[in-house]
Amino acid sequence: MPTPRPGVLALEDGSVFRGRAFGAEAAITGEAVFNTSMTGYQEILTDPSYFGQIVTMTAVQIGNYGINPEDEESPGGPKVAGFVVRELSPVTSNWRSRQSLDDYLRQYRIPGLEGVDTRAITKKLRVTGAMKACLSTLPLTDAEAVQRARAWEGLVGVDYVKEVSCSAPYQWDPQGQYDRPFALTGTILGAWVPPGRRYKVVAIDYGIKRNILKKLRQHGFDVWVVPAGATPEMVNEFAPDGVFLSNGPGDPDPLDYAYGTVARLIQQHPTFGICMGNHMITLALGARTFKLKFGHRGANQPVKNLESGKVSITAQNHGFAARPEDLEQRGAMVTEINLNDGTVEGLRHKELPVFSVQYHPEASPGPHDADPLFADFHRLIERRKAGKI
Repeated sequence: MPTPRPGVLALEDGSVFRGRAFGAEAAITGEAVFNTSMTGYQEILTDPSYFGQIVTMTAVQIGNYGINPEDEESPGGPKVAGFVVRELSPVTSNWRSRQSLDDYLRQYRIPGLEGVDTRAITKKLRVTGAMKACLSTLPLTDAEAVQRARAWEGLVGVDYVKEVSCSAPYQWDPQGQYDRPFALTGTILGAWVPPGRRYKVVAIDYGIKRNILKKLRQHGFDVWVVPAGATPEMVNEFAPDGVFLSNGPGDPDPLDYAYGTVARLIQQHPTFGICMGNHMITLALGARTFKLKFGHRGANQPVKNLESGKVSITAQNHGFAARPEDLEQRGAMVTEINLNDGTVEGLRHKELPVFSVQYHPEASPGPHDADPLFADFHRLIERRKAGKI
């Protein structure tokens, strides 16, 4: 057995958690957050919305089913800055696994830390809120690690979207590989009903997840993806039937180039936004966003639809939210709220064919309560084509 390497997580308030290093040998800074999902660690690692963050998992053991290429949510490996777990599984056991979590993080030069009290870290963040942090698998003293955490600039006011968006337009899945939702055995999941007419959608990539693209394809859309900096003219060259606005990392406020484009597009096309896409619609309407003290990260967040009264369990990953009174004053209505803290989880414009949610209806590995939102988008475009809106 190799000699364990020491590692440390230091927070800006002076808290220090020492444990065993895994993954790459590096010292990084970022925002310390926690995720309450029991499974899906690979999807979390590769979700571009986590860019710049050091993620602590609350589940006790992580890494037991390894890593496989099918479950990556974005190309190029992990997007997190660092990864913290209570116990790194010594055994990797799954028929789809191609490598261990340790090897995967080493490959992409991401440091990891295990053997720390993740419950204590989570409780601290749950009281204090997300904090600046340093994670090091190099020989740093406690004082050096804390100083690095405090010196980090933070993510407020920083454009992280440009770090994760695509560089040029492309067509997603032109051969229709993901037209139907298949289970691992090749059987169709549930009573799937194929959509009628296929519609062309332009998806603006603020850090889009692969499973969003799969869901759009499965629900009757042919998808062209464009960079976050795309102009309205670039989008309109594709003559889309609708526009989709993706998830993405960090503070939405600096993205004036993006929500300036959205402000024009929502006047022209049916539009559906997820996560950062919800923020882009909010800012395009002239409303403002603010940073949440804790943020919402996990696969068990309860959301209530104010129109139907239905409560859904959702997957979430965001640290900013909109003020409901702002939205109401600018032509939108709040359609969904988070039952934990009452913050806005969905909106719909009162006149334009535009709606969005702050959570992730495409969640992989789940939950799937909000999957019908993709069918709602298809019906919205259908109604627009029929002249009903």
